[in-house]
Amino acid sequence: MRLAQVMAGSTMGGAEGFYERLALALHLTGDEVLSVIRSDPGRAARLSAQGLVPVQLRFGNWLDLPTRLRLQAELNGFRPAVVVAWMNRAARFSPRGPWTLVGRLGGYYDLKYYRHCDHLVGNTRDLVAWIVRQGWPRERAHYLPNFVDDMGGMRPAELDLPPGVRPGAPRLLALGRLHRNKGFDMLLRALPLLPGAALTIAGEGPERAALARLAAQLGVADRVQLLGWRRDSGALLAACDVFVCSSRHEPLGNIVLEAWSAGRPVVAVAAQGPSELIRDGETGLLVPPESPEGLAAAIRTLLQEPERRAAMGEAGRAAYAAAFAAGPVLARWRGFLQQVAPPAVAAPARSLSAEAPGGRS
Repeated sequence: MRLAQVMAGSTMGGAEGFYERLALALHLTGDEVLSVIRSDPGRAARLSAQGLVPVQLRFGNWLDLPTRLRLQAELNGFRPAVVVAWMNRAARFSPRGPWTLVGRLGGYYDLKYYRHCDHLVGNTRDLVAWIVRQGWPRERAHYLPNFVDDMGGMRPAELDLPPGVRPGAPRLLALGRLHRNKGFDMLLRALPLLPGAALTIAGEGPERAALARLAAQLGVADRVQLLGWRRDSGALLAACDVFVCSSRHEPLGNIVLEAWSAGRPVVAVAAQGPSELIRDGETGLLVPPESPEGLAAAIRTLLQEPERRAAMGEAGRAAYAAAFAAGPVLARWRGFLQQVAPPAVAAPARSLSAEAPGGRS
């Protein structure tokens, strides 16, 4: 099939990472893919390295006429069967045409940006149910999960011990943008209740200075590492004992899927995405929101019970392999794209059990 994938997102983020993985997977399994992205040298280089050279556009505000005209021309010239517009800005710029227009949502966004779409895709069942409750036709709302790269068996990252941590101390890991929604302040408030444990947070954002101040006020700054953005999530996961998702708001939780793929036990605040993903007590532990004490108690339980910690990591790994690895998710995406393509271009989807890519993008 000829497919266009349009992304106007930021440099880093869960949706942006999945865009790269899916566009490359479709390309590497034989579909003709037009990749259109917001100008980003790093993303362009990663896509180009695997043979998918993207069109880079500005995707400015609603007055950005050059982007509208260029995108229309690119789509007219490529003649895709399906155009997938990722999130609000891309959907706003993507025109109707002889193709099927699909809006892909990774959160509870304002549907005004998607009214001209033929179909909407949500990456959780709860999100799809919410879309339907907003008045969108049920037959045109679809659940398609994300996949994450297989991070199992990676060599642990070599991280210096924070000055207040002894060798062999338990290591906690959190990943994500340093934003209030991610709840890292709650995780820091849990740390005094976990004496001796080291906490590593990989990410960047507007809350960095506030988090550093809070760590100092709580007397745990010498047990905390703020690494900034990293692209070695697998190595960081391999080096931790427990992965913590402290998000106040998390529509999906790609980071939970990454931890599962690495076989790491997960403690998560019961936000929308983790609550849907995790079988509490089996593939992770869920704790109430705004509860540093709850976070600390769940983490302490796993640190004190190594056999349970190992079993939970194995259960998460099995859940990942069954539903969130490249093979099963890519098969679902390609089946959906064949289903919604105009009849003249739709063709039977191939089996992907032996051809799904397994490397990291």
